Amino acid sequence: MNKQRMFTCGKKIWWTLLIIVAGMLAGCSHKKAVLDSECGLEAIAFSDSHWTGLAVSKEGRLFVNYPRWSDNVPISVAEIIAGKAVPYPNVLINTWKSGLDPEKHLVCVQAVFIDSKNRLWILDPANPQFKGVVPSGPKLIQVDLKTNSIIRTYLFDNKIAPSNSYLNDVRIDIKHGFAYMTDSGAGALIALDLETGKAHRFLDADPSTSSENIILTIGGRLWMFGENRPEVNADGIAYDSSNDILYYQALTGRTMYSLPASVLRNFSLADKEVAARVKVVGKTGAADGLFFGPDGKIYISGLEKNAILRTTPEGRVETVIQDKKISWPDSFSLGPDGKLYFTTSRIHEGDKPKAKYGIYRINIEN
Repeated sequence: MNKQRMFTCGKKIWWTLLIIVAGMLAGCSHKKAVLDSECGLEAIAFSDSHWTGLAVSKEGRLFVNYPRWSDNVPISVAEIIAGKAVPYPNVLINTWKSGLDPEKHLVCVQAVFIDSKNRLWILDPANPQFKGVVPSGPKLIQVDLKTNSIIRTYLFDNKIAPSNSYLNDVRIDIKHGFAYMTDSGAGALIALDLETGKAHRFLDADPSTSSENIILTIGGRLWMFGENRPEVNADGIAYDSSNDILYYQALTGRTMYSLPASVLRNFSLADKEVAARVKVVGKTGAADGLFFGPDGKIYISGLEKNAILRTTPEGRVETVIQDKKISWPDSFSLGPDGKLYFTTSRIHEGDKPKAKYGIYRINIEN
């Protein structure tokens, strides 16, 4: 993502050495969950390094990713083990510099996701520091959590991931064998047939996948790059597997859209035909991450409200929790405890955030 997510309350011989050093550089601290009894917000982990995505396995294993938005990114994907950020699935794939094979190394990871079969997926848009996509770098990687080994890597050419693209988030459709992704750089949705490896780009620069003409107010201030207004296109994505519906929205936008996922599995359709099936869900507020919950509600990272919101099946937008510590809530993952985990990436605070990047969890049963 081109990024610089009703209760209210106030406040892990040399390979081994590489693992240890990388873990230390990641600056992550993991501790027993601390419960703020007033608002139900539990702190799980903190980091001095900028993370965006997280994924929690059925066994409670916690994975995070650090996008390469600066020169000081020692790890792209890590598992939090005994308080350390340990490179995952190995050190070698986490090693990147110009001249290395971008197909075999993590260039700039934006998201991690665990599907209902307990498989880890790593989405690499390969656009470090937003300076342009590294050719042969964009990919989606499937990892077996039992063996901690890569099962398959899906590579995307420039027709799927053009030079100005930034593959942002991913959801896996187990029943139909597809992956659905957003492109927040150029603005589009991408569908990938997991069996054949063929992918297709839909709704390129469509109004539903494009930034709206707005300036966000985050942390009480207008979010600007100097005199320029940030424009971040299709970003958050959620998938309702029961009804086969995909939800998505631009980050610099306050409108959520939906689309039958079956449409994206038909690669013969023209964008006009696909666009005709797009529906406006409603004005849900600016959001980074989306998550379709087990309760049938869509959870929203409320950027402008320091909050986690959700839409009800009737279309209402509710505030689940609001707190100043929820500074740019980013990505979601449902833990085996039934609680909703999310990162805070503090993007609006730039290179010198006011506090560490965090991982929190909340109870969503109520």
